Amino acid sequence: MPDYDYDLFTIGAGSGGVRASRISAAHGAKVAVAEEHRVGGTCVIRGCVPKKMLVYGAHFAEDLQDARNFGWTVENPRFDWGTLRDNVLNEVTRLEGLYSQTLQNNGVTIIPQRARVTGPNEVTLADGEVVTARHILIATGARPHVPDCPGHEHGITSNEAFHLDALPRRVLIAGGGYIANEFAGIFNELGSQVTIINRTDQLLRGYDESMRDRLLQISLTKGIAFRFNANFVGIEKQADGSLLVSMTNHDPLEVDCVLFATGRLPNTEGLGLAEVGVELSGRGAIAVDRFSKTAVDSIHAVGDVTDRVQLTPVAIREGQALADTLFGNKPTAVSHDCIPNAVFSHPPIAGVGLTEAQARNTLGAVRVYQSDFRSMKNVLAGRNERALYKMICEETSGRIVGIHMIGPDAPEIMQGAAVAVKAGLTKDDFDATVAIHPTMAEELVLMR
Repeated sequence: MPDYDYDLFTIGAGSGGVRASRISAAHGAKVAVAEEHRVGGTCVIRGCVPKKMLVYGAHFAEDLQDARNFGWTVENPRFDWGTLRDNVLNEVTRLEGLYSQTLQNNGVTIIPQRARVTGPNEVTLADGEVVTARHILIATGARPHVPDCPGHEHGITSNEAFHLDALPRRVLIAGGGYIANEFAGIFNELGSQVTIINRTDQLLRGYDESMRDRLLQISLTKGIAFRFNANFVGIEKQADGSLLVSMTNHDPLEVDCVLFATGRLPNTEGLGLAEVGVELSGRGAIAVDRFSKTAVDSIHAVGDVTDRVQLTPVAIREGQALADTLFGNKPTAVSHDCIPNAVFSHPPIAGVGLTEAQARNTLGAVRVYQSDFRSMKNVLAGRNERALYKMICEETSGRIVGIHMIGPDAPEIMQGAAVAVKAGLTKDDFDATVAIHPTMAEELVLMR
């Protein structure tokens, strides 16, 4: 057997790469990770973790308003973007240190350089050093897509949104997916005037239509503006620093910040993958089998770079499974069915399983149960904002094939419900469960 420098060489220290490296080392493998930016990847450094902290900060806007009806007097509340931004970035730095420490504690060598694949068992570092490995893992994640229009360099992506010097007064957000709607909610609650433009007439494609419609209705009520069927024509920077955005089917709009949230592309450029025989899709995603192996037996890929399901917990599962397969004597393939998801909008959406449309198209006859209500907190606060829960069941067996909800704490409630859907439980199983009263979650066992 050839003598390699490492048993596993991982390119990319994000969620998937860190998990695969740590578990592989725990199985006894000699492991190194090359990371050209910061340990932690998109989720920890510039994604779901700092975003969720901004979501928490934004919630105080409505909580402070609602406090009056609960007997609290809060005199002249004032928001300071710099304080929130810096505290979030400091927490990100703390977490980065913990991720690095975890790798080091497990004996993983961290190489702070870019690496590219130069052979089936060979990588070359930015400083020219050549390293060999029995197995190579590509876990380089994805990056925000930026539309190719004149003046696109004046816009920012979610990467830069966490570092803004000041909160923009007027924000244009391009895109209709979860990132666009999450940042729309954040900026709107913090006081910015927000407009979302989208090239189609649909938000959150792939989510249940009832949830999408309810979020649009609530967002409009909160003051978020929408321009549908709009494609960028150009962005011009004005003398006062503002941006004049031209688009199809709508009048130009003057704003202070343009945030692109138009999807994410796999990070495979310049890695030398095609040259060694790794197959790539038209979007640059790495093609892998169910065990995360590429067309080259010694090269593997997990996480967003494969464009299977771009979610942090999925990347972690794939990394764990790969480590167990390669070094744990336990071949493991990750199931990508029935994955729960959430949109941390205002209010948030959560779902698991089939949407109503998907269920009708695949199963034919289904039963749909709904609960449309105001949370107790919103009632006392005087808010007309309504939550909506939906359960979709196979008609004959009553097996639950999908649950979707929009309302306060929906993602927290959904995690437990997702276990039930994954386990194949029925509507009767939910009906037989005693409600916890008074809660929003009790609606799940009371739907008719």
